[in-house]
Amino acid sequence: METLFIIIMIILFLLAISDLIVGVSNDAVNFLVSAIGSKAASWGVIMLIASLGVLLGATFSSGMMEIARKGIFNPEMFTFHDVMLMFLAVMFTDIILLDTFNTLGLPTSTTVSIIFELIGASLAIALIKIYSVDIPQHFLGDYINTAKALAIIGGILFSVIVAFSFGVMVQGISRLIFSFRYEKTLKMFGAVWAGLAATSIAYFILIKGAKGVSFMTEANISWIKEHTMEILVILLISMTVIMQLLQMIFKVNSLKIVVLFGTFALAMAFAGNDLVNFIGVPLAGLKSYELYAASNGNENLIMSGLNEAVKTPTLYLLIAGFVMVLTLWFSKKARTVTKTSINLSRQDAGYERFGSTQLSRGIVRYNVRFTKYVSEIMPSGLKNYLNRRFEKAPAPVNNDEERPAFDLIRASVNLVVSSILIAIGTSLKLPLSTTYVTFMVAMGTSLSDGAWGRESAVYRVSGVLSVIGGWFVTAFAALSVSMILAIILYFGGFTAILITAALVVFLVFRSQVMHRKKEQEDKALEDEYVKYHVKESTFSTLIKDYNAKIIEVFNHSLDILDKTFNALQKEDRKLLQKQMHLIRAIDDETKNYKTQIHEIISNSNDRDAEKIQYFVQIIDYLREYAHALTFIVKPSYEHIENNHQGFSKKQSEELLLLVQSLRNFIELINLGLQNMSFTNTEDLRTMQQNILDNINASRLQQLKRIKQKSDKLKVSMLFIDILAEFKNLALFSLSLLKIESSFKERSKLL
Repeated sequence: METLFIIIMIILFLLAISDLIVGVSNDAVNFLVSAIGSKAASWGVIMLIASLGVLLGATFSSGMMEIARKGIFNPEMFTFHDVMLMFLAVMFTDIILLDTFNTLGLPTSTTVSIIFELIGASLAIALIKIYSVDIPQHFLGDYINTAKALAIIGGILFSVIVAFSFGVMVQGISRLIFSFRYEKTLKMFGAVWAGLAATSIAYFILIKGAKGVSFMTEANISWIKEHTMEILVILLISMTVIMQLLQMIFKVNSLKIVVLFGTFALAMAFAGNDLVNFIGVPLAGLKSYELYAASNGNENLIMSGLNEAVKTPTLYLLIAGFVMVLTLWFSKKARTVTKTSINLSRQDAGYERFGSTQLSRGIVRYNVRFTKYVSEIMPSGLKNYLNRRFEKAPAPVNNDEERPAFDLIRASVNLVVSSILIAIGTSLKLPLSTTYVTFMVAMGTSLSDGAWGRESAVYRVSGVLSVIGGWFVTAFAALSVSMILAIILYFGGFTAILITAALVVFLVFRSQVMHRKKEQEDKALEDEYVKYHVKESTFSTLIKDYNAKIIEVFNHSLDILDKTFNALQKEDRKLLQKQMHLIRAIDDETKNYKTQIHEIISNSNDRDAEKIQYFVQIIDYLREYAHALTFIVKPSYEHIENNHQGFSKKQSEELLLLVQSLRNFIELINLGLQNMSFTNTEDLRTMQQNILDNINASRLQQLKRIKQKSDKLKVSMLFIDILAEFKNLALFSLSLLKIESSFKERSKLL
């Protein structure tokens, strides 16, 4: 049995390393968004400062480790065997959940996940013990620290509302003071603002960090508490003077100093507060094993020893800190999660990762009505003043020609408000999630700044709701999955442990593959969006590029048509499902082309103005062609998915002839586009007319069959719908060739 517990300890510490990696990948968003989004410094400098904060914060986390030992469950109610299985279930669950969220690119709370996992695992073991006939009966409340758990849940929900509200309010005040054109105002008030901000962040470091430092004595902590006010006054004066000197003598933007200082502080807070989420459980397991070994291997030892206060060795904390730093630098998933928060809070409209939902549309609609109402009753003088203060300035462009997602004013507010709220919560001993606070502050400041304009509001709101919804999913999934795993491990023993470990390895590996694929798809879409965002390009070049896209879409469409028809013949649901995925990709791609029109035209050369109409028509026809293809594949899939009757022999024969005719027709058009040869247009018109005549003839035959009641309703409607889309494919494909031919002729004259 001792060998089993040694194996469990080894698995726990391997899981601790894995959990550090997936946990940091998720929580890096907390402290990187403001600095990266505002481009306060180069990526390397930001990462170096964040790394130093993480290393220092790791040594601050010693006092937080007790939550894994006694914060959620009452150790005196469990045996050594019980707690080891609980800890194992918690770590397995944590890695699965966090890695899933990282793969999706959604920031979630590691604090919430670890707490609900501990609740779930301890709840499962407690229920087993309660209904066991071998031990005295107890109430469930004897096993679980319900008061602590409820306080944590309530504190987290409250912090979400407070963080968002304060983000909106403080950013609004800051923008009234500085506006978007803050260069002149910054020279007058910048040093004072930066001094206040830096002092707030320093106060946050003192309150948040000092009490958890592994090498800090009680006397040191007591002295800091007694002299907090004096320390803050000295800091305020000294910081203000330093910022003023940096501005006057060295021409340094003091806001950049504040943002980098705040990044360091939040990185330190993350490591100090959230390190327990990753290694707290394995360290609790190590403490449990030490108690077990001291009892001469008594696996039924009651774990009341976990109630004792223990200082975590600084060496363990530093090792964990180094693993976190390496993850920061090399984790692609950390960048994906960070990108989500930056995307939702950026000032400009652009490629939107999230779609719209009914709820987000409703929220935006009512907000627009409310804004109009307020605007109507507001005095015109006040309205004009506010409009001037909130008038957008052109975003600065860096040497790499990439615009910051938002300016330094908002970045500094994000960090200061987050720091103050977390410091206040800590000083009042209120449980907070650093992820929830920092994310909701960032969303509040972006709303106040007008970043959620009419162009992007519905998508940003949808994204925020998705992230918040994910938090509730985290809590429910953490509770339920850890309960299930704890029960499986309890009754399954060593075999269940090995199978679960293998499953976790498989899921993590699979998520890596999925993330890599998703990352490539997202990058391709974003690259398409920004391709002509900054650099001007002639429409001749553009149309040449889009000519290649049309050829590619045509090639894919022919393959999809063939396989869709074959799948309908064989009633092959899986093959149709594959075509659904392919057609969605084409539809998304052509939709993305459509969203580029405004930006491409805005950045075009004046000499290309005459050619704009050709480009717009090409995009319109290509989009309609993709629509027609979608309305063939989707109804076909739904028809087979609903187990409706397949095509009759007559219907199949007619469709086969039409598919072959369309294939020959589109292949000839494709050949003309490839060679930029448009001499056979008349022959193609004749072929098109023949196809349209055959479609009309097939429709007439189908109407006769319906009249004779020889075909069923569902299959008849599908047949007629496909004929209509075949007609659209024939029309729009030739229209694309004609417009390219017209463009070529027009280009010779310009």
